[in-house]
Amino acid sequence: MTQAHEDEVLARIAKGLVYTESEAAFQAPRRRTEEIFEYNHTPPGRTDRRRALLVAIFGSVGERTALLPPFHAAFGSNVHIGDDFFGNVNLTFVDDVEIRIGDGVMIAPSVTLTTTGHPVHPARRADFGRFSEPIVIEDKVWIGSNVVVLPGVRIGYGSVIGAGSVVSRDIPPMTVAVGTPCRVVRPITEADLATRTTGTTGP
Repeated sequence: MTQAHEDEVLARIAKGLVYTESEAAFQAPRRRTEEIFEYNHTPPGRTDRRRALLVAIFGSVGERTALLPPFHAAFGSNVHIGDDFFGNVNLTFVDDVEIRIGDGVMIAPSVTLTTTGHPVHPARRADFGRFSEPIVIEDKVWIGSNVVVLPGVRIGYGSVIGAGSVVSRDIPPMTVAVGTPCRVVRPITEADLATRTTGTTGP
């Protein structure tokens, strides 16, 4: 494949248009498959090695990052993570294009962040035809267990995504959103500062 052809494929990917596995094969060297496998099999006590692997795997990674194995990624190199990140077990990044995660983000077990989908008509899925759009998760977001975040979604600052939700559209800052499809149910307010502080339960 010529450089011009590669540039044309990358331009289509950037526009969210359909491309195929064969067309995107030139990106294979950016996959961090071996490093991800090693990370998932590195003993917990080898914190320095785990940190070195995260730096090698991700496009960028902040300080004080905790990512519990196993995790999975299509590339790894298209993921950018800020400071003070916590990712629980079975986190999956389908990062055919960029996933950007801000500071202070917490992600519960078995969450999938997928930048890629497939056309509805089977003829357009030949050679694994697909489209990809970036995901952005802003600072201080908390994502509950078994959430799926779909291509092109931005989750705003401080928001909470309830367990089991499928997030198919942008979520505004400082809101609680739940459901399939995920919808905002209420804002996060100063009243939330007082919940679970006196031995009583709150929202």
